Amino acid sequence: QLQLVESGGGSVQAGGSLNLSCVASGDLFSSYSMGWFRQAPGKEREGVAVIDGDGHPDYSRFAEGRFTISRDTAKNGLSLQMSSLQPEDTATYYCAAGPFYSTHDDGNSFLHWGQGTQVTVSL
Repeated sequence: QLQLVESGGGSVQAGGSLNLSCVASGDLFSSYSMGWFRQAPGKEREGVAVIDGDGHPDYSRFAEGRFTISRDTAKNGLSLQMSSLQPEDTATYYCAAGPFYSTHDDGNSFLHWGQGTQVTVSL
């Protein structure tokens, strides 16, 4: 069983930056893909970025070039550096663990989820 705890959310103005972090407790962290997903009120959950077990990142179209995902296997940690944030990035962001080879489109295959952290971007 893997438990995930996110931190780093908050409120920023458009154009600003935020760094999200996720710490996993439990075994076999390195055997999972790790990803960030988000859900805005009234909208479906969408994949933001996933880094697979080999360390290869995969980004959604809206995240490419603005967000950077990274993982620290030694510390069971996952990060998401977000820049050039816009109001449409406002959502609850979730850290999740899934099959070893996954992409940002594979959210339904992810079995372990954190509680989420709120990101609010204002004009």
